[in-house]
Amino acid sequence: MRRQRGVALITAMLVMALITTLTFSLEWDNSMDLRRTYVSMYRDEAIQAAFGAESWVLTILRQDAQDSTTDHLGEIWASELPVLPLGGPGDSIQGEIYGEIQDLQGRFNINNLVDANGEIDEPSLEQFRRLLAALGLDPRFAGLTADWIDADQEPSFPDGAEDSTYTGIVPPYRAANQIIASTSELAAIEGMDKATLDVLLPHVIALPGRTAINVNTATGPVLQSLDENLSLADVEGLLSQRQDTGFSDVAATFSPLVAPDVLNQLAETSDYFRLRVVVRVDTVRVTLFSLIERSPQGDTTPILRSLGTT
Repeated sequence: MRRQRGVALITAMLVMALITTLTFSLEWDNSMDLRRTYVSMYRDEAIQAAFGAESWVLTILRQDAQDSTTDHLGEIWASELPVLPLGGPGDSIQGEIYGEIQDLQGRFNINNLVDANGEIDEPSLEQFRRLLAALGLDPRFAGLTADWIDADQEPSFPDGAEDSTYTGIVPPYRAANQIIASTSELAAIEGMDKATLDVLLPHVIALPGRTAINVNTATGPVLQSLDENLSLADVEGLLSQRQDTGFSDVAATFSPLVAPDVLNQLAETSDYFRLRVVVRVDTVRVTLFSLIERSPQGDTTPILRSLGTT
């Protein structure tokens, strides 16, 4: 009898342990399902808020085209979007939204390295070499980048690289041999490392077609790359003269400093901008990058979006 009672007690304890384990498991799964539902809901809310900010920015750029004939760093679009709260004081869910707009034509357009026929444009190649030198980077990356996007399979001399180089890398891959859609593709260039890319990226961009450089928003190294005779002191003088309102007369300012053919590649306005907007809803953070094209008539259109969630 004692033995039977002991077995019954152990059995009851095992049953209770099993029930407790199953109950805890069900509660945990239910809690995780609920959390995933909330995160998905917060993410959708954050994305819609980001698209709302994009719509607002499109209106700002459209109005700017109507109000001004130049684009410079003193205009309203060039200031950071202020941090705006999401949700009222009594709401259980709180968040915020902020961001910035960048003029992309203040950078060197990598796709300028080739012409409409996919052949290397020598003046642009030389300018890219000067930009790399101004940044303290190896000028050979100019030839390597031009070979990456030109249409042929013949390595350029002396700094080119085509499939014969890239197929020997582990893992192997091929050269693009076409214009690029994002400067992140430069990471695939032979010899390119993260440190070099981090220095280069703030001064280059990949835009569709050939674009002029807006000297009112161009970075210092990009200005220095315009002509081989431009010194660092010249660039500092230009930046001091430009300040936040842009150059009053671009032709008069740059004619003594650059060659006549370079002067034709300079602009005071821009057609391409990039919006970076960050939205936080509770613990969910969404970042939207939007490439915006503005036509000469002032119409604004997002032509490329990328989205990140953390």
